[in-house]
Amino acid sequence: MPTPESSTPAALLRRALTTLTEMAPAAVELGEVFRDAGHELALVGGPVRDAFLGRPSSDLDFATSATPDETQALLARWGDAHWDIGKEFGTIGARRFAKGRRAGGVDGQDVVVEVTTYRTDEYDPASRKPVVAFGDTLDGDLSRRDFTVNAMAVRLPDLTFVDPFDGLTDLARGVLRTPIAPERSFDDDPLRMLRAARFAAQLGFGIEPATRAAIVEMAGRIDIVSAERVQAEITKLLLAPRPRPGLEVLVDTGLADQVLPELPALRLEIDEHHRHKDVYQHSLIVLEQAIAQETGPDGPVPAPDLVLRLASLLHDVGKPATRRFEDGGGVSFHHHEVVGAKLVAKRLRALKFEKQVVKDVARLVELHLRFHGYGDGAWTDSAVRRYVTDAGPLLERLHRLTRADSTTRNKRRAQRLADAYTALEERIDHLREQEEIDAIRPDLDGTQIMAILDIGPSRDVGAAYKHLLALRMEHGPLGTERATAELRTWWESRQS
Repeated sequence: MPTPESSTPAALLRRALTTLTEMAPAAVELGEVFRDAGHELALVGGPVRDAFLGRPSSDLDFATSATPDETQALLARWGDAHWDIGKEFGTIGARRFAKGRRAGGVDGQDVVVEVTTYRTDEYDPASRKPVVAFGDTLDGDLSRRDFTVNAMAVRLPDLTFVDPFDGLTDLARGVLRTPIAPERSFDDDPLRMLRAARFAAQLGFGIEPATRAAIVEMAGRIDIVSAERVQAEITKLLLAPRPRPGLEVLVDTGLADQVLPELPALRLEIDEHHRHKDVYQHSLIVLEQAIAQETGPDGPVPAPDLVLRLASLLHDVGKPATRRFEDGGGVSFHHHEVVGAKLVAKRLRALKFEKQVVKDVARLVELHLRFHGYGDGAWTDSAVRRYVTDAGPLLERLHRLTRADSTTRNKRRAQRLADAYTALEERIDHLREQEEIDAIRPDLDGTQIMAILDIGPSRDVGAAYKHLLALRMEHGPLGTERATAELRTWWESRQS
């Protein structure tokens, strides 16, 4: 964390000067291109903010007085490639390959820029898409940005710092504040409320009281934003180094009630006898513990892993629907993993997550209690095979989710659970040395089954395959001879 001395406006300016100098050659050169053509150009948004935080970026965002057509013509001359996919919103993109690098190469670092015509945009109250209107001043363009820390600019090519809304002071204080009245800002683009939560996670910033109050008051307006845009913000939030502060903003302001209601629903009322833990707080801790187990880029679960983080956060969403107070004073959540898997799949589909992400997260939620189902007894070979087979390619994530799910404060119990899971992982490794358990198949395939039984393609072949697979799971590799004998015995009993 930065020290107070390193977060003063003066210190931030010194840091930005160093960072901007590193990225300046390409930016200054582009500024000269626009100036010589009679247009203004300024570096804006995240790259400016990150320069003050000492984080250089190769993807640069600019604002200009030039029209989209004029911008496209200038970028075509400046860059090695350009695109107009955002032209309807005034944005043209371009890429300049690193020195000595050709298209398709990997050496060096390319410079990618997006240049957007000065604009002001707002939502039609009945529409999910912004209505774009181009502006004519840099200050006007900055006024439409989400927060003051993103409403700073550097004019090019002379590197003049522009800060009409005192964003540098807010950056030094670590505060999110809207450039204009928050009610008007969020009414123009309700997605900015979700961005506040996202930046709370990414930057660790707090939210200025009036801005937070406006989010609470206007949380319901997020409903007009498309599911795709909402999902993109939630994804960025979850992939931040510390998602928890952002998730707490979502829940505390009421935004989560609109976009991810299963999360605040975990705040189950604690009964007077405290017969169960706070499931919401437990879920946040599980997420943090799972993140701590992500690996480097060459490991089995490279950080940040969206599937693991979603599964960790949502693994207990089935508990509110399954909570039962027992006669003996306890509380149960029978089959909450099954109910939770269905709820997770429904919610993630509604948020337009990719099909594979939905499938994988729901499967992890369904499996997260599987380890505990075997009790404290020693794991048999067949139990290990079934565990690995059921997890499939999600096994490494399941390892981490299961370990993270232990949040007990009882150190002896926590150590017992950790040791038990370590023993399971050792059993898996031991079996792997003896046989192939990551993709278990019967000893006979469908073609062999049909030849041995002298039958054609039918449901009987599928039934025989399942029977042999069950034997393989229970006893390990049988070999062709024994598998054939078992198949014939099964077939004869089936015929009789």
